[in-house]
Amino acid sequence: MKKSYLLLHFAVILAGFTGIFGKLISLNEALLTWYRVLYSAVILFLILKLFKITNRTTLKEKFDIAKIGLLITIHWVFFYASIKYSNISIGVICYCLTSFFTAIFKPLIEKSKFRITELLLSALTLFGISLIFHFDSSYQLAIALGVVSSAFAALYTIYNERLVKVYNSMIINYYQMIGGTIGLGILLPVYLYFFPVESLIPNLKDTFYLILLSLFCTVGLYVSFAEVLKKIPAFTVNLSFNLEPIYAIVLAFMFFDESKQVNTSFYIGLFFVMISVILQSVISLRKSK
Repeated sequence: MKKSYLLLHFAVILAGFTGIFGKLISLNEALLTWYRVLYSAVILFLILKLFKITNRTTLKEKFDIAKIGLLITIHWVFFYASIKYSNISIGVICYCLTSFFTAIFKPLIEKSKFRITELLLSALTLFGISLIFHFDSSYQLAIALGVVSSAFAALYTIYNERLVKVYNSMIINYYQMIGGTIGLGILLPVYLYFFPVESLIPNLKDTFYLILLSLFCTVGLYVSFAEVLKKIPAFTVNLSFNLEPIYAIVLAFMFFDESKQVNTSFYIGLFFVMISVILQSVISLRKSK
């Protein structure tokens, strides 16, 4: 269990770079996401062949796995849109609502009781985040996009938690990336009709960043993510990912000089986010014992 928690927080650190790449890559949110899932599918295909990982899934099983990939793909489109229409800080802060949506969606999907502890911890997290970042009314559209993004991230985690108990993590992510590539590829012409771009092909710099994004922040991150879900509940995983904005904001301060100052409220907010993660981790460990 301890190794799972270490892997979880390693995945959180990788996730912190996701927003950074979103700012570095000049493509719009839909193209960025499409190339991300496409490159990730290619990388995973090579890994599966190189390590000769056995794939015994049926056609129906492949389709069912691929469908879940659409959830994470849609999450990325809205996540990057939130960043493109504002900045890294806005996009990653909104992602913290994922644990809240998980606490709401999971009981509804699984027809189980709501857990007051999860709702309270989510509220504690949201309180901490509100102290870290004071939302500007000029970013209302970006915040709305970020909220939708976090809702799809929660749905992805809930459904992915079921898959990891049955299938290999590499297999899951491979077919999910294929599902995302095909699904978004079908919608892309319509999207680009309403949001036209000058070029559909990434330049050399964007290609380099896309490869890094796909290799480390997609394949590395989501394989780790799937492995973690085998032993740690979806709510705990999403709550732990609330640390992602902390890493991302610090990186944004360092590399992009975003006009957000780290003041007393930042450290107070960070304290509440960390407390919520620690409390949920302790509760989860006790339950497992």
